Amino acid sequence: MPDLPNSAIADALEELGDLYELDGAITYRVLAYRAAARSVRETSVSVAALAREGRATELAGVGDTLQEKILALLDTGTIPAAEKLRAKIPPGLIAITRLPGLGPKRARLLHAELGIDSLEALREAALAQRLRTVRGLGAKFETSVLAALDRGVAERPAARLLLPSAIELGQALAEGLLEDAAPGTQVMLAGSARRMADSVKDIDLVAVTRAPLALARRLGRLPQIERAGTPSKAGTKAITHSGVGVDLRIAKPSQLGNLLQHFTGSGRHNAALREDTVRRGLHVSEYGVLDDATGSTRSCAREAEVYELLDLAFIEPELRENRGELEAARLSGGAGLPKLIELDDVKGDLHCHTVASDGRNTIEEMALAARERGYEYLAITDHSASHGFGDDVSPDQLRRQIERIHEAGEATEGIELLAGSEVNILPDGSLDYEDELLARLDWVIASVHTAFGMSEQAMTERMIAAIEHPFVDAIGHPTGRLLERREPYALDIQAVTCAAARTGTMLEINANPNRRDLSDLHARAAAQAGAMIVIDSDAHGVERLDVMRWGLATARRAWLTAEHVANTRPWKQFAKLRKRERVAPSASVDRFR
Repeated sequence: MPDLPNSAIADALEELGDLYELDGAITYRVLAYRAAARSVRETSVSVAALAREGRATELAGVGDTLQEKILALLDTGTIPAAEKLRAKIPPGLIAITRLPGLGPKRARLLHAELGIDSLEALREAALAQRLRTVRGLGAKFETSVLAALDRGVAERPAARLLLPSAIELGQALAEGLLEDAAPGTQVMLAGSARRMADSVKDIDLVAVTRAPLALARRLGRLPQIERAGTPSKAGTKAITHSGVGVDLRIAKPSQLGNLLQHFTGSGRHNAALREDTVRRGLHVSEYGVLDDATGSTRSCAREAEVYELLDLAFIEPELRENRGELEAARLSGGAGLPKLIELDDVKGDLHCHTVASDGRNTIEEMALAARERGYEYLAITDHSASHGFGDDVSPDQLRRQIERIHEAGEATEGIELLAGSEVNILPDGSLDYEDELLARLDWVIASVHTAFGMSEQAMTERMIAAIEHPFVDAIGHPTGRLLERREPYALDIQAVTCAAARTGTMLEINANPNRRDLSDLHARAAAQAGAMIVIDSDAHGVERLDVMRWGLATARRAWLTAEHVANTRPWKQFAKLRKRERVAPSASVDRFR
């Protein structure tokens, strides 16, 4: 029998963590199994092979004990510790943990308080309105349980990679294919990864070579690949050990432009392009452009040639989503297309953390790293007094922090350091520092970190109240989403962007690849409404300043130019854009209404 795929090993470790939580194990033990499961699931090489070589410990979160458990699973089909726990825990309780919105913690609570040990018992208790009697649950939870029972246990969603992981995997596959390849072979990443989407379902590779069959066969031999389909001269498909699909398409060198254009555009972009060209007697595909009038097919070695043949200006990959790019490309000389922002346009970073809160580096270390990147300014924005995650900064500590930042700024040449704070927006829209203290800061970015479950109206009012505060310069990660982990909270984004435009409050594209918040759609709408955008790293360490590139990817997908983004300005110009520079310190919220 072949070894278990990574997904099966990850499922087993995840189940073991759930069983331990149902059994009342201490939190760190439960989290350790879940972290290991995530590491195994995301690994692009065979974890079974690593374990048999004694190398599974090279994975993040996998130590000697877990290495032994993985080997036991491979050899016997089960983990002894899991078998012991299953004997102690009612099988129906495990089924309850699989319902959306439940999980081991709540399943254990319901078992302890109400004796619920099966899906049937859970439904009876919900219908009898007994769940709401358990402290911390309530009628709303009861309703959601009944809805979850009606839907049934959800299937695990198909594996998706966040963009950085997708690009890393795609590049590794391309490099592996190029090893010992025929001279002149080219392999390029296409698909949603080339369009710089938030996350990627599969990896699209396009290649041209004089030995297509050999190249297709090589894909199946790469260490990242679990299994591959039948190779042909046109390419092949495969699945990685992390469960991600790979589609390799191969053509002649003279067709590279056609291949790259076709497999980069989204389905909607390509469909719209085909409809547009058919009306003019042309048929565009991955093989070339067929002209009905002459019956000839023109292939293109360069991608730009494809658009030229279709009388269109070149459309950047990030824009190929059928959001008006074809209409814009038809205008004279492509005048309707924006000159998209570039990474080199960014002159400063307005959101980062230090050891004063939950960062890993000092003020001075962050400043030197930012200067090395060529930035003219950096705002130090440690968390405020009530954000609730790790260390935070009390009002007295913030006063001392302001002094430290100014002292570091005077001692560090070549960069302007701003004394700032990432201030928590409380549920009523107020901030957790007094105005007197906020006025002493050079920069305030306000964010929601708590009470995500508010109604859309309440959350919108909360956000607008913060936007209208005279000392709030920007709103951080405005919708609160975590990609593939947490949906945005309910929010009227149009009302928020209009309020931001009206008050001169900037809206952030948080470049953390887990967030990329604002999204590309929201950022484009905000810019169209007249709101100014700021792109920040939200770095918690010097190495994380590099994530700025993912914020730029979102901005480019949002059709943003350098003009739309505040921190493309040199320091003297940017300084004047801050709200505090345009509003007297005595201003009240009423000034903006």
